[in-house]
Amino acid sequence: MERRTPWIKRKGMDLTTFHFCYFLIVLITGSSHGLEIISGGPSTVEKASGESVKLDCQFTLAPEDSGSLDIEWSLQPSDNQDEEKVVILYSGDRAYENYYAPLKDRVHFNSMDPKNGDASINLLALKSADTGTYQCKVKKVPGIRSRKVVLRVMVAPSKPRCYSEGATQVGKDVVLRCDSTEGTNPITYTWERVTGNKLLPATAVLDPVSGRINIRNASEGSSGTYRCVAKNRVGMQDCVYELSVIPPPNTAGIVAAAVICVLLALIIIAIILFCCCRARHRKKYEKEISYEIREDVPPPKSRVSTARSFTSVGSQRSSLGSMSPSNLHEYTKPQYDKIPSDEFERPPSHAPLPPPGKPVGPNLSRMGAIPVMIPAQNRDGSIV
Repeated sequence: MERRTPWIKRKGMDLTTFHFCYFLIVLITGSSHGLEIISGGPSTVEKASGESVKLDCQFTLAPEDSGSLDIEWSLQPSDNQDEEKVVILYSGDRAYENYYAPLKDRVHFNSMDPKNGDASINLLALKSADTGTYQCKVKKVPGIRSRKVVLRVMVAPSKPRCYSEGATQVGKDVVLRCDSTEGTNPITYTWERVTGNKLLPATAVLDPVSGRINIRNASEGSSGTYRCVAKNRVGMQDCVYELSVIPPPNTAGIVAAAVICVLLALIIIAIILFCCCRARHRKKYEKEISYEIREDVPPPKSRVSTARSFTSVGSQRSSLGSMSPSNLHEYTKPQYDKIPSDEFERPPSHAPLPPPGKPVGPNLSRMGAIPVMIPAQNRDGSIV
Protein backbone atom coordinates (compact mmCIF):
# COMPACT_ATOMS: atom_id res chain seq x y z
CA MET A 1 0.00 0.00 0.00
CA GLU A 2 1.34 3.37 -0.95
CA ARG A 3 1.98 5.65 1.97
CA ARG A 4 0.78 9.19 1.82
CA THR A 5 2.35 12.04 3.71
CA PRO A 6 0.30 14.12 6.08
CA TRP A 7 -1.73 16.97 4.67
CA ILE A 8 0.63 19.67 5.96
CA LYS A 9 3.64 18.06 4.30
CA ARG A 10 1.76 17.64 1.05
CA LYS A 11 1.01 21.36 1.01
CA GLY A 12 4.70 22.14 1.40
CA MET A 13 4.70 23.65 4.90
CA ASP A 14 5.93 22.40 8.23
CA LEU A 15 3.95 22.19 11.47
CA THR A 16 5.37 25.41 12.94
CA THR A 17 4.43 27.48 9.92
CA PHE A 18 0.94 25.98 9.90
CA HIS A 19 0.35 26.79 13.57
CA PHE A 20 1.54 30.33 13.04
CA CYS A 21 -0.84 30.81 10.12
CA TYR A 22 -3.68 29.21 12.04
CA PHE A 23 -3.30 31.41 15.08
CA LEU A 24 -2.96 34.47 12.85
CA ILE A 25 -6.29 33.64 11.20
CA VAL A 26 -7.94 33.09 14.59
CA LEU A 27 -6.69 36.44 15.83
CA ILE A 28 -7.94 38.21 12.73
CA THR A 29 -11.32 36.51 12.36
CA GLY A 30 -11.93 35.73 16.03
CA SER A 31 -13.26 32.25 15.27
CA SER A 32 -11.93 28.76 14.73
CA HIS A 33 -14.47 27.88 12.01
CA GLY A 34 -16.26 25.39 14.26
CA LEU A 35 -13.76 22.43 14.36
CA GLU A 36 -13.73 21.04 17.91
CA ILE A 37 -12.67 17.82 19.64
CA ILE A 38 -15.37 16.89 22.12
CA SER A 39 -13.94 13.68 23.64
CA GLY A 40 -14.33 13.51 27.41
CA GLY A 41 -12.48 10.23 28.00
CA PRO A 42 -9.49 9.83 30.37
CA SER A 43 -6.22 11.28 29.27
CA THR A 44 -4.34 8.35 30.83
CA VAL A 45 -5.24 4.72 30.19
CA GLU A 46 -3.71 1.65 31.87
CA LYS A 47 -4.13 -1.77 30.34
CA ALA A 48 -2.58 -5.19 30.77
CA SER A 49 -0.51 -6.76 28.05
CA GLY A 50 -2.53 -8.90 25.68
CA GLU A 51 -5.66 -6.80 26.10
CA SER A 52 -7.20 -4.26 23.70
CA VAL A 53 -7.80 -0.56 24.22
CA LYS A 54 -9.75 2.25 22.55
CA LEU A 55 -8.12 5.67 22.32
CA ASP A 56 -11.00 8.14 22.09
CA CYS A 57 -11.00 11.13 19.75
CA GLN A 58 -14.45 12.59 18.89
CA PHE A 59 -14.79 15.84 16.90
CA THR A 60 -17.39 18.11 15.33
CA LEU A 61 -17.30 20.24 12.17
CA ALA A 62 -19.02 23.50 11.35
CA PRO A 63 -20.74 24.21 8.00
CA GLU A 64 -18.22 26.88 7.17
CA ASP A 65 -15.27 24.42 7.44
CA SER A 66 -14.01 23.59 3.96
CA GLY A 67 -11.33 21.47 2.42
CA SER A 68 -10.52 17.80 2.84
CA LEU A 69 -10.48 16.09 6.23
CA ASP A 70 -7.18 14.70 7.53
CA ILE A 71 -6.89 12.57 10.68
CA GLU A 72 -3.50 11.60 12.01
CA TRP A 73 -2.50 9.54 15.04
CA SER A 74 1.15 9.77 16.06
CA LEU A 75 3.33 8.38 18.83
CA GLN A 76 5.16 11.16 20.61
CA PRO A 77 8.87 10.61 21.28
CA SER A 78 10.14 10.44 24.85
CA ASP A 79 13.08 12.61 23.81
CA ASN A 80 12.33 16.01 22.31
CA GLN A 81 15.12 15.56 19.80
CA ASP A 82 13.42 12.54 18.18
CA GLU A 83 10.69 12.81 15.59
CA GLU A 84 7.12 11.70 16.16
CA LYS A 85 6.05 8.50 14.47
CA VAL A 86 2.80 8.38 12.51
CA VAL A 87 0.77 5.35 13.59
CA ILE A 88 -2.36 5.56 11.41
CA LEU A 89 -3.63 8.07 8.85
CA TYR A 90 -6.90 9.03 7.21
CA SER A 91 -6.71 11.32 4.20
CA GLY A 92 -8.60 11.74 0.95
CA ASP A 93 -11.47 9.55 2.20
CA ARG A 94 -9.05 6.66 2.65
CA ALA A 95 -7.53 5.02 5.74
CA TYR A 96 -3.86 3.98 5.93
CA GLU A 97 -3.71 1.54 8.86
CA ASN A 98 -0.39 -0.22 8.28
CA TYR A 99 1.62 2.95 8.46
CA TYR A 100 3.67 1.95 11.54
CA ALA A 101 5.45 -1.41 11.36
CA PRO A 102 5.42 -2.29 15.12
CA LEU A 103 1.60 -1.91 15.11
CA LYS A 104 0.96 -3.60 11.80
CA ASP A 105 -2.43 -5.36 11.76
CA ARG A 106 -2.99 -4.26 15.39
CA VAL A 107 -4.35 -0.71 14.92
CA HIS A 108 -7.63 0.23 13.27
CA PHE A 109 -10.07 3.12 13.19
CA ASN A 110 -13.05 2.59 15.43
CA SER A 111 -15.44 3.83 12.73
CA MET A 112 -15.70 2.63 9.17
CA ASP A 113 -16.07 6.29 8.07
CA PRO A 114 -14.03 8.56 10.40
CA LYS A 115 -15.24 11.73 8.65
CA ASN A 116 -18.57 11.37 10.49
CA GLY A 117 -16.89 12.67 13.65
CA ASP A 118 -15.23 9.59 15.18
CA ALA A 119 -11.43 9.58 14.85
CA SER A 120 -10.95 7.04 17.68
CA ILE A 121 -8.65 4.06 17.15
CA ASN A 122 -8.42 0.57 18.60
CA LEU A 123 -5.12 -1.10 19.57
CA LEU A 124 -5.19 -4.89 19.74
CA ALA A 125 -2.99 -7.43 21.56
CA LEU A 126 -1.14 -4.81 23.52
CA LYS A 127 2.54 -5.19 24.29
CA SER A 128 4.68 -3.44 26.84
CA ALA A 129 6.48 -1.69 23.97
CA ASP A 130 3.19 0.02 23.02
CA THR A 131 3.48 2.23 26.09
CA GLY A 132 3.70 5.90 25.17
CA THR A 133 1.85 9.17 24.46
CA TYR A 134 -0.48 9.08 21.46
CA GLN A 135 -1.72 12.29 19.83
CA CYS A 136 -4.86 12.65 17.70
CA LYS A 137 -4.83 15.49 15.13
CA VAL A 138 -7.95 16.45 13.22
CA LYS A 139 -7.33 18.93 10.37
CA LYS A 140 -9.80 20.57 8.09
CA VAL A 141 -8.72 23.72 6.41
CA PRO A 142 -8.36 26.16 7.94
CA GLY A 143 -8.84 24.54 11.39
CA ILE A 144 -6.79 21.98 13.36
CA ARG A 145 -7.42 20.38 16.73
CA SER A 146 -5.43 17.75 18.70
CA ARG A 147 -5.76 15.59 21.77
CA LYS A 148 -3.18 13.52 23.67
CA VAL A 149 -3.77 10.21 25.42
CA VAL A 150 -1.13 8.52 27.61
CA LEU A 151 -1.19 4.72 27.29
CA ARG A 152 0.53 2.51 29.84
CA VAL A 153 0.70 -1.16 28.95
CA MET A 154 1.39 -3.07 32.14
CA VAL A 155 2.49 -6.66 32.50
CA ALA A 156 0.72 -8.66 35.18
CA PRO A 157 2.98 -10.45 37.67
CA SER A 158 4.10 -13.89 36.64
CA LYS A 159 3.42 -16.78 38.98
CA PRO A 160 5.81 -16.23 41.92
CA ARG A 161 8.08 -18.84 43.46
CA CYS A 162 7.82 -19.45 47.19
CA TYR A 163 10.82 -20.86 49.03
CA SER A 164 12.75 -20.63 52.31
CA GLU A 165 16.29 -19.49 53.02
CA GLY A 166 18.56 -21.15 55.54
CA ALA A 167 17.71 -23.82 58.08
CA THR A 168 14.11 -24.19 59.28
CA GLN A 169 14.92 -25.24 62.84
CA VAL A 170 13.55 -24.35 66.22
CA GLY A 171 15.21 -21.26 67.66
CA LYS A 172 16.50 -20.08 64.26
CA ASP A 173 15.34 -17.12 62.18
CA VAL A 174 13.31 -18.62 59.32
CA VAL A 175 13.14 -16.52 56.13
CA LEU A 176 10.43 -17.09 53.50
CA ARG A 177 10.84 -15.54 50.04
CA CYS A 178 8.32 -14.78 47.30
CA ASP A 179 9.64 -13.72 43.91
CA SER A 180 7.87 -12.94 40.62
CA THR A 181 10.28 -12.75 37.68
CA GLU A 182 7.98 -10.77 35.35
CA GLY A 183 5.60 -7.91 35.89
CA THR A 184 5.38 -4.15 35.74
CA ASN A 185 6.40 -2.35 38.87
CA PRO A 186 5.26 -1.55 41.41
CA ILE A 187 4.57 -5.11 42.55
CA THR A 188 3.50 -5.65 46.12
CA TYR A 189 3.75 -8.92 48.02
CA THR A 190 1.54 -10.07 50.85
CA TRP A 191 1.82 -13.20 53.02
CA GLU A 192 -0.92 -15.02 54.86
CA ARG A 193 -1.25 -18.27 56.76
CA VAL A 194 -3.91 -20.60 55.42
CA THR A 195 -3.83 -23.24 58.17
CA GLY A 196 -4.45 -23.09 61.91
CA ASN A 197 -5.50 -19.70 63.20
CA LYS A 198 -4.57 -18.12 59.82
CA LEU A 199 -2.50 -15.47 61.57
CA LEU A 200 1.16 -14.88 60.99
CA PRO A 201 3.46 -15.66 63.94
CA ALA A 202 3.87 -12.76 66.36
CA THR A 203 7.59 -12.56 65.55
CA ALA A 204 7.06 -12.38 61.76
CA VAL A 205 8.27 -9.24 59.93
CA LEU A 206 6.99 -8.69 56.36
CA ASP A 207 8.59 -6.60 53.60
CA PRO A 208 5.90 -6.01 50.91
CA VAL A 209 8.39 -4.69 48.33
CA SER A 210 10.89 -7.56 48.34
CA GLY A 211 8.35 -10.24 49.24
CA ARG A 212 10.41 -11.39 52.22
CA ILE A 213 9.00 -12.49 55.57
CA ASN A 214 11.32 -13.10 58.52
CA ILE A 215 10.06 -15.31 61.36
CA ARG A 216 12.39 -14.64 64.28
CA ASN A 217 13.12 -17.35 66.86
CA ALA A 218 10.86 -19.82 65.08
CA SER A 219 9.11 -22.55 67.02
CA GLU A 220 7.31 -25.72 66.03
CA GLY A 221 4.07 -23.72 66.24
CA SER A 222 5.28 -21.65 63.28
CA SER A 223 4.87 -24.66 61.01
CA GLY A 224 2.00 -24.59 58.55
CA THR A 225 0.92 -23.62 55.02
CA TYR A 226 1.68 -20.07 53.91
CA ARG A 227 0.37 -18.24 50.83
CA CYS A 228 2.05 -15.35 49.02
CA VAL A 229 0.19 -13.01 46.62
CA ALA A 230 2.08 -10.88 44.05
CA LYS A 231 -0.09 -8.00 42.78
CA ASN A 232 0.10 -4.88 40.64
CA ARG A 233 -2.51 -2.67 38.97
CA VAL A 234 -3.43 -5.11 36.22
CA GLY A 235 -3.20 -8.55 37.79
CA MET A 236 -2.19 -10.88 40.57
CA GLN A 237 -0.67 -14.34 41.06
CA ASP A 238 0.00 -16.47 44.14
CA CYS A 239 2.03 -19.41 45.39
CA VAL A 240 1.87 -21.73 48.42
CA TYR A 241 4.69 -22.95 50.67
CA GLU A 242 4.54 -25.67 53.33
CA LEU A 243 6.77 -24.69 56.27
CA SER A 244 7.97 -27.35 58.69
CA VAL A 245 10.04 -26.15 61.67
CA ILE A 246 11.97 -29.08 63.13
CA PRO A 247 14.05 -29.46 66.33
CA PRO A 248 17.80 -28.97 65.93
CA PRO A 249 19.77 -32.17 65.31
CA ASN A 250 21.68 -33.99 68.11
CA THR A 251 25.21 -32.83 67.32
CA ALA A 252 26.87 -35.05 69.95
CA GLY A 253 25.15 -38.14 68.61
CA ILE A 254 26.16 -37.31 65.06
CA VAL A 255 29.79 -36.83 66.11
CA ALA A 256 29.79 -40.11 68.05
CA ALA A 257 28.27 -41.99 65.14
CA ALA A 258 30.85 -40.49 62.80
CA VAL A 259 33.71 -41.52 65.10
CA ILE A 260 32.34 -45.07 65.40
CA CYS A 261 32.01 -45.34 61.64
CA VAL A 262 35.60 -44.19 61.18
CA LEU A 263 36.88 -46.69 63.74
CA LEU A 264 34.95 -49.55 62.16
CA ALA A 265 36.35 -48.60 58.77
CA LEU A 266 39.90 -48.61 60.17
CA ILE A 267 39.37 -51.99 61.81
CA ILE A 268 38.04 -53.49 58.59
CA ILE A 269 40.99 -52.08 56.66
CA ALA A 270 43.43 -53.50 59.25
CA ILE A 271 41.82 -56.95 59.05
CA ILE A 272 41.99 -56.93 55.27
CA LEU A 273 45.66 -55.92 55.34
CA PHE A 274 46.47 -58.59 57.94
CA CYS A 275 44.79 -61.31 55.88
CA CYS A 276 46.58 -60.18 52.74
CA CYS A 277 49.98 -60.17 54.48
CA ARG A 278 49.38 -63.58 56.02
CA ALA A 279 48.30 -65.10 52.73
CA ARG A 280 51.32 -63.62 51.03
CA HIS A 281 53.66 -64.95 53.74
CA ARG A 282 52.11 -68.44 53.53
CA LYS A 283 52.45 -68.47 49.77
CA LYS A 284 56.10 -67.42 50.05
CA TYR A 285 56.78 -70.13 52.67
CA GLU A 286 55.21 -72.88 50.56
CA LYS A 287 57.26 -71.76 47.60
CA GLU A 288 60.52 -71.95 49.61
CA ILE A 289 59.63 -75.43 50.93
CA SER A 290 58.99 -76.69 47.41
CA TYR A 291 62.40 -75.42 46.33
CA GLU A 292 64.12 -77.25 49.27
CA ILE A 293 62.39 -80.56 48.47
CA ARG A 294 63.51 -80.41 44.88
CA GLU A 295 67.17 -79.75 45.82
CA ASP A 296 67.58 -82.43 48.55
CA VAL A 297 68.48 -86.12 47.77
CA PRO A 298 65.61 -88.49 48.67
CA PRO A 299 66.41 -90.84 51.64
CA PRO A 300 67.47 -94.49 50.96
CA LYS A 301 65.01 -97.25 51.26
CA SER A 302 65.01 -99.40 54.38
CA ARG A 303 67.05 -102.65 54.43
CA VAL A 304 65.47 -104.11 57.50
CA SER A 305 63.04 -106.22 55.54
CA THR A 306 65.85 -107.47 53.26
CA ALA A 307 68.09 -108.44 56.19
CA ARG A 308 65.22 -110.21 57.86
CA SER A 309 64.48 -112.09 54.69
CA PHE A 310 68.08 -113.14 54.42
CA THR A 311 68.14 -114.28 58.07
CA SER A 312 64.92 -116.24 57.76
CA VAL A 313 66.09 -117.94 54.60
CA GLY A 314 69.42 -118.85 56.17
CA SER A 315 67.82 -120.26 59.30
CA GLN A 316 65.57 -122.50 57.25
CA ARG A 317 68.22 -123.78 54.89
CA SER A 318 71.30 -124.07 57.17
CA SER A 319 72.46 -123.54 60.63
CA LEU A 320 74.32 -120.32 61.40
CA GLY A 321 75.46 -121.29 64.85
CA SER A 322 79.13 -121.17 63.96
CA MET A 323 78.84 -117.56 62.93
CA SER A 324 79.59 -114.95 65.49
CA PRO A 325 77.33 -111.99 66.04
CA SER A 326 79.99 -109.76 64.68
CA ASN A 327 80.06 -111.66 61.42
CA LEU A 328 76.28 -111.66 61.24
CA HIS A 329 76.15 -107.97 61.87
CA GLU A 330 78.27 -107.44 58.77
CA TYR A 331 75.61 -109.10 56.68
CA THR A 332 72.64 -107.49 58.31
CA LYS A 333 74.00 -103.92 58.39
CA PRO A 334 72.55 -101.75 55.66
CA GLN A 335 75.11 -100.74 53.10
CA TYR A 336 73.90 -97.22 52.40
CA ASP A 337 77.17 -96.13 50.97
CA LYS A 338 77.24 -99.02 48.47
CA ILE A 339 73.72 -98.67 47.12
CA PRO A 340 73.82 -97.53 43.48
CA SER A 341 72.04 -94.34 42.58
CA ASP A 342 69.76 -96.03 40.11
CA GLU A 343 68.19 -98.05 42.97
CA PHE A 344 66.22 -94.95 44.03
CA GLU A 345 64.65 -94.77 40.63
CA ARG A 346 63.56 -98.44 40.71
CA PRO A 347 59.86 -98.92 41.41
CA PRO A 348 59.06 -100.01 44.98
CA SER A 349 57.46 -103.26 43.76
CA HIS A 350 60.88 -104.75 42.81
CA ALA A 351 62.89 -106.17 45.66
CA PRO A 352 66.50 -104.99 45.81
CA LEU A 353 69.17 -107.45 44.88
CA PRO A 354 72.00 -108.23 47.30
CA PRO A 355 75.25 -106.50 46.56
CA PRO A 356 77.70 -108.47 44.48
CA GLY A 357 80.53 -110.37 46.24
CA LYS A 358 78.68 -110.88 49.50
CA PRO A 359 77.85 -114.40 50.54
CA VAL A 360 74.22 -115.27 50.86
CA GLY A 361 72.63 -117.83 53.16
CA PRO A 362 73.11 -121.07 51.07
CA ASN A 363 76.76 -120.36 50.42
CA LEU A 364 77.75 -119.96 54.08
CA SER A 365 78.00 -123.68 54.70
CA ARG A 366 80.14 -124.14 51.65
CA MET A 367 82.56 -121.58 52.95
CA GLY A 368 82.99 -123.50 56.26
CA ALA A 369 80.72 -121.40 58.39
CA ILE A 370 79.10 -122.94 61.42
CA PRO A 371 75.35 -122.39 61.56
CA VAL A 372 74.10 -120.74 64.69
CA MET A 373 70.52 -120.61 65.86
CA ILE A 374 69.40 -117.05 66.59
CA PRO A 375 66.42 -116.72 68.82
CA ALA A 376 63.46 -114.93 67.26
CA GLN A 377 62.07 -111.78 68.72
CA ASN A 378 58.68 -110.21 68.48
CA ARG A 379 58.02 -106.56 67.80
CA ASP A 380 58.35 -105.40 71.39
CA GLY A 381 61.79 -107.04 71.69
CA SER A 382 60.93 -110.17 73.78
CA ILE A 383 62.39 -113.52 72.78
CA VAL A 384 59.98 -116.04 71.39
